[in-house]
Amino acid sequence: MIITKFIIVAVVGYLLGSIPFGLLVTRKMTGVDVRNRGSGKLGATNVLRTAGRKAAAIVFCLDLLKGSMAVIIAGLIFGRDYLVIGNFAWGMLVAQVIAALSAMVGHSWSVFLKFRGGGRGVATFFGGLVALFPPAALIGGEVFIIGAGLTRFVSLASIAAAVSTYCVFIPLTIINKFPIEYLIYVLAGTIVIIAMHRGNISRLLAGKERKLGDKA
Repeated sequence: MIITKFIIVAVVGYLLGSIPFGLLVTRKMTGVDVRNRGSGKLGATNVLRTAGRKAAAIVFCLDLLKGSMAVIIAGLIFGRDYLVIGNFAWGMLVAQVIAALSAMVGHSWSVFLKFRGGGRGVATFFGGLVALFPPAALIGGEVFIIGAGLTRFVSLASIAAAVSTYCVFIPLTIINKFPIEYLIYVLAGTIVIIAMHRGNISRLLAGKERKLGDKA
């Protein structure tokens, strides 16, 4: 039964993450398929270039909500149950991390889009972090705002924000004995975000990356 719950929270998280809000909102507000503009991604940055600030803000909030809702629903499904494997108890926090990571996977490889054309998972990652440990999400958000403001490169700011949250959790885990599940989540999420930005990294190194405010 407990194994079944882990499977359920993973599936629920994935399906939540798979909802292509970037496509739905942009198509509703402008009639444009955002997949055919700019980077072709469904995240708020490409929506901003394609459909403007209002659409981008709506998409960002909805993508953020996907990660948060995955964590909240996983907690409700799992409750106080836990599975003991060796010296480690797999409980609600593990289920929430699985759900949040599954939401990121769904966002980037949506079943509703035939596993392609999704976003890079940044907003969904921070949505999960908001529900898991809000102070770290706040720090990451500040890093993103400062980075984007100074460089105008959203990709660079996104990577810096994700890496900063991981750096925050290293001393918290080692010194303050925070649950290692937090560290696992931010590490896995950061790896996914960096991997999804590998094209951006190449363009940054080549001096060809688009800046914030550039049109698609």
